[in-house]
Amino acid sequence: MRKIFFAILLLQVCIAHAQTLQSPDQFLGYKVGTEFTKHFKIVDYFKAVAAAKPDMVKVEKYGETYEGRDLMLAYIALPENLQKLDAIRLNNLRMAGVNKDKMAPVTDGAPAIVWLSYNVHGNEPASSEAAMKVLYALVDPNNKETKEWLKNVVVIIDPCINPDGRDRYVNWYNNAAGATYNPNPSAREHQEPWPQGRTNHYNFDLNRDWAWQTQIETQQRLKKYNEWLPEVHVDYHEQGYNAPYYFAPAAEPYHEVITKWQRDFQTQIGKNNAKYFDTNGWLYFTKEVFDLLYPSYGDTYPTYNGSIGMTYEQGGIGAGLGVRTNDGDTLTLVDRATHHYTTSMSTIEISAKNAARLVTEFKKYFDDNRNAIGSDYKTYVLTAKDPNKIQAVAKLLDANGIEYGNVSNTAFRGYNYFTGKEEAYSEEGYQLAISAYQPKSRMVKVLFEPKSFISDSATYDITAWAVPYSYGIKAYALKEKLDVGPFKTAAAITNVAADYGLLIPYTSMNAVKLLSNLLQQGVKVRYSEKPFTYNGKNYAQGTLIVLKGNNIQNWEQLTNDACKQFNVQADEVESGFVDKGADFGSSYIHFITAPKVALLTGRDVYSDAAGEVWSFFDNTLNYPVTQLNAENIGNTLSDFDILIMPNGSYNSLNNKEAQDKIKAFIKNGGKVIALEKGAAFIAGMDLGFKLKSNDDDSARNKDEYADLKKYADRERDVLPQSISGAIYKVELDNTHPLAFGYPDFYYTLKQDDRLFEFLKDGWNVGVLKKAGYTSGFAGSKIKPQIQDGLLFGAVESGKGSVVIITDDVLFRLFWENGKMLFSNAVFLVGQ
Repeated sequence: MRKIFFAILLLQVCIAHAQTLQSPDQFLGYKVGTEFTKHFKIVDYFKAVAAAKPDMVKVEKYGETYEGRDLMLAYIALPENLQKLDAIRLNNLRMAGVNKDKMAPVTDGAPAIVWLSYNVHGNEPASSEAAMKVLYALVDPNNKETKEWLKNVVVIIDPCINPDGRDRYVNWYNNAAGATYNPNPSAREHQEPWPQGRTNHYNFDLNRDWAWQTQIETQQRLKKYNEWLPEVHVDYHEQGYNAPYYFAPAAEPYHEVITKWQRDFQTQIGKNNAKYFDTNGWLYFTKEVFDLLYPSYGDTYPTYNGSIGMTYEQGGIGAGLGVRTNDGDTLTLVDRATHHYTTSMSTIEISAKNAARLVTEFKKYFDDNRNAIGSDYKTYVLTAKDPNKIQAVAKLLDANGIEYGNVSNTAFRGYNYFTGKEEAYSEEGYQLAISAYQPKSRMVKVLFEPKSFISDSATYDITAWAVPYSYGIKAYALKEKLDVGPFKTAAAITNVAADYGLLIPYTSMNAVKLLSNLLQQGVKVRYSEKPFTYNGKNYAQGTLIVLKGNNIQNWEQLTNDACKQFNVQADEVESGFVDKGADFGSSYIHFITAPKVALLTGRDVYSDAAGEVWSFFDNTLNYPVTQLNAENIGNTLSDFDILIMPNGSYNSLNNKEAQDKIKAFIKNGGKVIALEKGAAFIAGMDLGFKLKSNDDDSARNKDEYADLKKYADRERDVLPQSISGAIYKVELDNTHPLAFGYPDFYYTLKQDDRLFEFLKDGWNVGVLKKAGYTSGFAGSKIKPQIQDGLLFGAVESGKGSVVIITDDVLFRLFWENGKMLFSNAVFLVGQ
């Protein structure tokens, strides 16, 4: 009996202890910043605080990472607001016009929503440490000041956007560091190895993925974000450890859709932050480096969705627990977490003091959106022959809460993105229309503007991304308002019964996914090199052909199932004799083998470039790929049919032995697909490619004083020779398998001036001519150089082949139109 009594007493003590509010230091057993906290402990702390203060804190798991770590939000409010949390959320959406329940929004007394996002880059870990301190300060009963703030705001905290990257960094650091940290910058603990912890599992920069949502972490987070649409959003980062702290206001260029209120309140927040930094003697800077243009950052995306969106940057990348800086001081993780904690609390404070104005300006922002204020174009109409190209855009719009449908009145004229002219609309079969008169009007303008508006060309990222170009879909921008009705989906795919075979149109990435699926199931697939006509219907080059002869037993069912899965309608074929063109036994009909693919990775390869290819194979193609370390390829190449060389330096392959192995691989029937600097590396291996020189004596400035420049102008002096992700129109030879499924042009994202000379013994599949520039910033000196050269080409060598793709056709996996070109290089070229 005594044992039972003590057991019950012990249980009661444990429960009481578990429900006692603890500071982060008490819960962790160490002072925040003296150790790196693993992600699961951060999650546990947030759960413990929610258990101890259930009247003020609600935690919600909103998803998992690729590696299975929890993604979590914490909602912090006064008890009376936490009880009606969902009502507050719905009211916020009513103010934005997103909630369609027809109830009138309430602005008087409505709290402002402040959303704080921490640790998007895994090796910028100080902010997750700070997040725990912020949570505790908001609910600490002894902190009366925060309770006053919470009368006017609801705070949402995402303690770690990128848990996989964070734990990758933390686990490495804990392995590299000794019993006490070493502040010497040369110490191993400050030299993080490839691929580093910045990115997620697939080496993607999640801070560039907000609008595109190619990664699972972003997809799950943005679903929750668009269910709230906060008035204030802060994204927490770190930069090089010698830099002082950065906070708003942001640098130019600001996109023109950003309102005066959004600009002004950034300045108010910055001044409030400065007040606390000045008191402590901490250095900081504003209005430099970090601009508000590219729409997929953690500051710009919220800004284009009605928020005061900001980036805060603490010096600290590579600092570990402590590092000696250039000025001789030691910067510690304690310092870094304290600085992020300070700006977090300052931002909540100034937002609370201005909550009423934040709410009214938020409502005005969306009222103006619904009236298309500031939108030059009032309607956008996209059209395509393949419904899957329309559906790809619809998926992007759905992910961003953008409304769309169809227009019945098609007797209009508009700006044709592909010709750059005002033209009468010509429908290609399927249609999608977007009105600027909707809650996400400004976001629509940013995503669809034909020519990027750039107030200042010294920008941090790419300067052009318009959906019609990046998705390769014909579109018209209209200055008139059209009525947009419900969206009409294409007819359902039907099974096809055929004794001889099936024909499958090859016109979108869905057909590529279908091909990948069939090859992995052992279904034999062919493609036609030339157009043909069968049973009175015309079929383009690249059409997939699945025949009964010599195929696996259940080929027909597998093919029909794949067609339904990937939304591609097949046609039956009852004979190998065609009306016009090559019969199915012709040498122009090619058998497609399932290739064994290797991808070079490691320190010679840029991790984001390798990640794009890796993620594409895993999550788009669902096709196996083997990652090999570039510096240690050894004799393993004989196990593969294809070697992919992403963007990288390839220093370890810059020797005769390694290059002889690659040449032997090609000679014996292998295929190399080289991208960006990988293509430049191949050009030095005497395989038929030669980089185009941009030296032009006639263009040199003969003024002997032209090189006399001012030191203060040093940053702007490089602009004429730079290119910030501009869009160019490429002329395609779509009779070559590399360009199957395309019209005779393609829009590429140029991030450098690299071009190749035209091939004399090979195939010039994609070339840039003089009139290629379309949109984005290209410097006055570099622009004339980006012409008259080769971008995409193929040569045969021995039994094998080499494909060069000069630009990043898989750029951040949002450049949808490049995916088919890359896939063609994998599955069709050289077959």
